[in-house]
Amino acid sequence: MSGSARLALEAWESLFRAQVVISRRFAEDGERAGCSPREYDVLYTLSKAPHGLRMTEIHQQMMLTQSGVSRLVARLQEQGLIERRPDPDDARAQRIALTAAGREMQREVGRLHARQVIRAMAGALEPGQLRALRDLCTDLVAANDAERPPSGKESGKEKEEKD
Repeated sequence: MSGSARLALEAWESLFRAQVVISRRFAEDGERAGCSPREYDVLYTLSKAPHGLRMTEIHQQMMLTQSGVSRLVARLQEQGLIERRPDPDDARAQRIALTAAGREMQREVGRLHARQVIRAMAGALEPGQLRALRDLCTDLVAANDAERPPSGKESGKEKEEKD
Protein backbone atom coordinates (compact mmCIF):
# COMPACT_ATOMS: atom_id res chain seq x y z
CA MET A 1 0.00 0.00 0.00
CA SER A 2 1.39 3.39 -0.97
CA GLY A 3 2.05 6.11 1.58
CA SER A 4 -0.73 8.30 0.19
CA ALA A 5 -3.23 5.41 0.31
CA ARG A 6 -2.32 4.66 3.92
CA LEU A 7 -2.58 8.36 4.81
CA ALA A 8 -6.02 8.56 3.14
CA LEU A 9 -7.21 5.60 5.24
CA GLU A 10 -5.77 7.06 8.45
CA ALA A 11 -7.38 10.44 7.72
CA TRP A 12 -10.75 8.76 7.09
CA GLU A 13 -10.47 6.76 10.31
CA SER A 14 -9.62 9.91 12.28
CA LEU A 15 -12.51 11.85 10.77
CA PHE A 16 -14.94 8.99 11.39
CA ARG A 17 -13.76 8.45 14.99
CA ALA A 18 -14.05 12.17 15.76
CA GLN A 19 -17.64 12.18 14.50
CA VAL A 20 -18.51 9.10 16.59
CA VAL A 21 -16.92 10.45 19.78
CA ILE A 22 -18.59 13.85 19.45
CA SER A 23 -21.97 12.27 18.58
CA ARG A 24 -21.74 10.06 21.66
CA ARG A 25 -21.01 13.13 23.77
CA PHE A 26 -24.12 14.79 22.37
CA ALA A 27 -26.15 11.65 23.10
CA GLU A 28 -24.89 11.61 26.69
CA ASP A 29 -26.28 15.13 27.06
CA GLY A 30 -29.67 13.53 26.38
CA GLU A 31 -32.37 14.16 23.84
CA ARG A 32 -32.63 17.79 22.95
CA ALA A 33 -35.95 19.19 24.19
CA GLY A 34 -37.73 15.90 23.53
CA CYS A 35 -36.38 15.64 19.99
CA SER A 36 -34.02 12.84 18.94
CA PRO A 37 -30.93 13.71 16.88
CA ARG A 38 -32.49 12.11 13.78
CA GLU A 39 -35.74 14.00 14.25
CA TYR A 40 -33.74 17.20 14.63
CA ASP A 41 -31.86 16.34 11.44
CA VAL A 42 -35.17 16.29 9.53
CA LEU A 43 -36.32 19.55 11.14
CA TYR A 44 -32.98 21.21 10.38
CA THR A 45 -32.98 19.95 6.79
CA LEU A 46 -36.50 21.34 6.29
CA SER A 47 -35.60 24.65 7.96
CA LYS A 48 -33.25 25.32 5.04
CA ALA A 49 -36.06 24.75 2.50
CA PRO A 50 -38.80 27.37 2.93
CA HIS A 51 -40.98 25.73 0.26
CA GLY A 52 -40.45 22.23 1.64
CA LEU A 53 -38.76 19.20 0.13
CA ARG A 54 -39.91 16.03 -1.55
CA MET A 55 -39.30 12.81 0.36
CA THR A 56 -36.55 11.87 -2.08
CA GLU A 57 -34.77 15.17 -1.40
CA ILE A 58 -34.94 14.61 2.37
CA HIS A 59 -33.63 11.07 1.90
CA GLN A 60 -30.68 12.29 -0.20
CA GLN A 61 -29.58 14.64 2.58
CA MET A 62 -29.79 12.10 5.41
CA MET A 63 -27.91 8.93 6.22
CA LEU A 64 -31.04 6.79 6.62
CA THR A 65 -32.92 4.32 4.49
CA GLN A 66 -35.95 5.52 2.57
CA SER A 67 -38.21 3.63 4.98
CA GLY A 68 -36.39 5.16 7.96
CA VAL A 69 -36.99 8.65 6.59
CA SER A 70 -40.64 7.78 5.91
CA ARG A 71 -41.14 6.64 9.52
CA LEU A 72 -39.45 9.78 10.87
CA VAL A 73 -41.58 12.02 8.67
CA ALA A 74 -44.76 10.20 9.74
CA ARG A 75 -43.82 10.57 13.42
CA LEU A 76 -43.02 14.29 13.04
CA GLN A 77 -46.29 14.80 11.15
CA GLU A 78 -48.23 13.10 13.97
CA GLN A 79 -46.55 15.49 16.41
CA GLY A 80 -47.69 18.45 14.30
CA LEU A 81 -44.12 19.54 13.50
CA ILE A 82 -44.28 19.01 9.74
CA GLU A 83 -47.01 18.93 7.11
CA ARG A 84 -47.50 17.63 3.61
CA ARG A 85 -48.28 20.17 0.91
CA PRO A 86 -49.07 19.78 -2.77
CA ASP A 87 -45.99 20.13 -4.96
CA PRO A 88 -46.55 23.06 -7.34
CA ASP A 89 -44.18 21.47 -9.88
CA ASP A 90 -45.77 17.99 -9.90
CA ALA A 91 -49.43 17.34 -9.08
CA ARG A 92 -48.60 13.70 -8.18
CA ALA A 93 -45.99 14.65 -5.58
CA GLN A 94 -46.04 16.27 -2.17
CA ARG A 95 -43.59 18.51 -0.36
CA ILE A 96 -42.82 18.14 3.31
CA ALA A 97 -42.53 21.44 5.20
CA LEU A 98 -42.22 22.68 8.75
CA THR A 99 -45.31 23.88 10.57
CA ALA A 100 -45.09 26.90 12.89
CA ALA A 101 -44.61 24.45 15.78
CA GLY A 102 -41.90 22.65 13.81
CA ARG A 103 -40.05 25.91 13.14
CA GLU A 104 -40.18 26.75 16.84
CA MET A 105 -38.97 23.26 17.84
CA GLN A 106 -36.12 23.48 15.31
CA ARG A 107 -35.04 26.86 16.67
CA GLU A 108 -35.21 25.70 20.31
CA VAL A 109 -33.31 22.48 19.66
CA GLY A 110 -30.97 24.32 17.29
CA ARG A 111 -29.90 26.69 20.07
CA LEU A 112 -29.14 23.74 22.37
CA HIS A 113 -27.32 21.91 19.58
CA ALA A 114 -25.27 25.01 18.72
CA ARG A 115 -24.08 25.24 22.34
CA GLN A 116 -23.08 21.55 22.25
CA VAL A 117 -21.19 21.99 18.99
CA ILE A 118 -19.39 25.11 20.18
CA ARG A 119 -18.38 23.42 23.44
CA ALA A 120 -17.10 20.31 21.61
CA MET A 121 -15.36 22.06 18.73
CA ALA A 122 -14.10 25.39 20.12
CA GLY A 123 -13.08 23.64 23.33
CA ALA A 124 -10.74 21.35 21.40
CA LEU A 125 -9.53 23.38 18.41
CA GLU A 126 -8.12 26.86 17.87
CA PRO A 127 -9.79 29.23 15.35
CA GLY A 128 -7.22 28.49 12.64
CA GLN A 129 -7.75 24.76 13.08
CA LEU A 130 -11.52 25.21 12.90
CA ARG A 131 -11.19 27.16 9.63
CA ALA A 132 -8.88 24.50 8.20
CA LEU A 133 -11.27 21.71 9.24
CA ARG A 134 -14.24 23.56 7.74
CA ASP A 135 -12.39 24.14 4.48
CA LEU A 136 -11.11 20.56 4.23
CA CYS A 137 -14.55 19.07 4.86
CA THR A 138 -16.12 21.49 2.35
CA ASP A 139 -13.56 20.37 -0.24
CA LEU A 140 -14.29 16.69 0.50
CA VAL A 141 -18.02 17.19 0.06
CA ALA A 142 -17.61 19.19 -3.14
CA ALA A 143 -15.20 16.67 -4.70
CA ASN A 144 -17.33 13.67 -3.83
CA ASP A 145 -20.68 15.23 -4.74
CA ALA A 146 -19.23 16.15 -8.14
CA GLU A 147 -18.22 12.54 -8.75
CA ARG A 148 -21.51 11.01 -7.60
CA PRO A 149 -23.86 10.13 -10.46
CA PRO A 150 -27.53 11.14 -10.20
CA SER A 151 -29.52 8.80 -7.97
CA GLY A 152 -29.87 5.34 -9.49
CA LYS A 153 -27.46 5.96 -12.37
CA GLU A 154 -23.94 4.71 -12.84
CA SER A 155 -21.07 7.00 -13.68
CA GLY A 156 -19.11 6.40 -16.88
CA LYS A 157 -16.22 5.07 -14.80
CA GLU A 158 -18.49 2.51 -13.05
CA LYS A 159 -19.84 1.34 -16.43
CA GLU A 160 -16.29 0.93 -17.78
CA GLU A 161 -15.29 -1.13 -14.73
CA LYS A 162 -18.24 -3.52 -15.27
CA ASP A 163 -17.50 -4.03 -18.99
